[in-house]
Amino acid sequence: MSGQGPEHRSEGRARSRGLRGSEQRAQQETYDVVVLGAGSTGENVADIVVRGGLSAVLVENELVGGECSYWACMPSKALLRGTEVLAEARAVDGAKQAVTGEQDVAATLARRDSFTSHWDDSGQVGWVDGAGIDLVRGTGRLAGERTVVVTGADGTETRLTARHAVAVCTGSTAAVPPVDGLADVDPWTPREATSAKEAPARLLVLGGGYVGCEMATAWQALGSRVTLIQRNERLLPEAEPAAGEAVAAALRARGVDVRLGTDVTAARRDGDEVVLRCSDGEARGDEVLVAVGRAARTGDIGLETVGLEPGEYLDVDDTLRVRGSGWLYGVGDVNGRRQLTHMGKYQARQAGAAIVARATGEEVDTSGWSPFVATADDRATPSVVFTIPQVASVGRTSAEAADAGLPHRVVEIPLAVAGSSLFADGYEGTATMVVDTEREVLLGVTFVGPAVGELLHAATIAVAGEVPIPRLWHAVPAYPTVSEIWLRLLEAYRG
Repeated sequence: MSGQGPEHRSEGRARSRGLRGSEQRAQQETYDVVVLGAGSTGENVADIVVRGGLSAVLVENELVGGECSYWACMPSKALLRGTEVLAEARAVDGAKQAVTGEQDVAATLARRDSFTSHWDDSGQVGWVDGAGIDLVRGTGRLAGERTVVVTGADGTETRLTARHAVAVCTGSTAAVPPVDGLADVDPWTPREATSAKEAPARLLVLGGGYVGCEMATAWQALGSRVTLIQRNERLLPEAEPAAGEAVAAALRARGVDVRLGTDVTAARRDGDEVVLRCSDGEARGDEVLVAVGRAARTGDIGLETVGLEPGEYLDVDDTLRVRGSGWLYGVGDVNGRRQLTHMGKYQARQAGAAIVARATGEEVDTSGWSPFVATADDRATPSVVFTIPQVASVGRTSAEAADAGLPHRVVEIPLAVAGSSLFADGYEGTATMVVDTEREVLLGVTFVGPAVGELLHAATIAVAGEVPIPRLWHAVPAYPTVSEIWLRLLEAYRG
């Protein structure tokens, strides 16, 4: 949440050097670690290295706290939460009779604004200062080995030198596909979609991934007539098929026009209207949200000065160090491995620990689940799509297991237990687990249904911990909770 840094810890940290001041030009221009980008990933890198006894400076040209705090996770989930609560209340007889009105759009947007601290980063800046980290405002660019030059708003340049490491944490930006005329119609990116001050009467959403599906859910509930256009034959194409099918059905039931297998070939403005030419005809709206993926934010950060290609994702090893470099790290979205806030923070913790270890001469173990490596990116990444129903998943899908050539078995059952029946009348959902049949451990788990995000961490522990199926039988779920689905999955696997 905006106003709080990594792990929400800001109290009682003594400063190791004098003349700190987050809003001042850095008094010391040589640091152990220079962090380019002060989003949640950069904050965590800096926090870890300072806690490890090193000095660190953050460089930021926008708001301290980054995408998640102001334009992604926090505002989007705040927009969605009221819709989710109303759906849950209306699904319980006795409670639904008490729901006599509709969602208050102005109050929802005001609550959203509170979660972004009204796009004011002073709380985050205070945390940075209290954590013993320096901050330099401006646009930072690499200028050769271990060097970053920061250009302030007034044109002043500050040259920062790193003794041990430069961590690039500049993240990613919304990609706009090369559709004829699309860039000229002033499309929304996810930033505009999460910060809009009112609901457009008609919203076109281009892209059926998690951002497109979440924003279609949110703005439809807040009064927009939404058309969701997806090139793929299903929504959430990287998830288990049941997930995309359930979300598409739910969106249609709520009045969203979901068009699958549809290409957009051109875009134009017709007065105040946006007109998309599609493979199945025209689509017209007042705004169009482009949510078709992300691009590395590395185009103008000086990569060419260290022999790397501008605009490309950084190729890193499992300690998040750029391959071929002894000092440059690429952490979070900027390496393209897993573009999720919690995974960026996870990578930051691992990278920070590796930087401290190398700076202090400690041996860095790069195998397995070492504290210096990020391996959950590949094996145990959790994610939640906050649509109605929710989609919560961790690890590999059945398709990913097959592509990797892993011996596996898929178990998919309805999410129907006593706890789900109590949670909502007519509760509908599915539970899918992918089991490695040689080792009898879970490769992946997906839940689809109301509030299933709260089931996810148990699955994450089972996947990351490679807990054997025979041992999971002894993890007894409480009755009557939705977690009883674990028992049903194990019974289905046993046959």
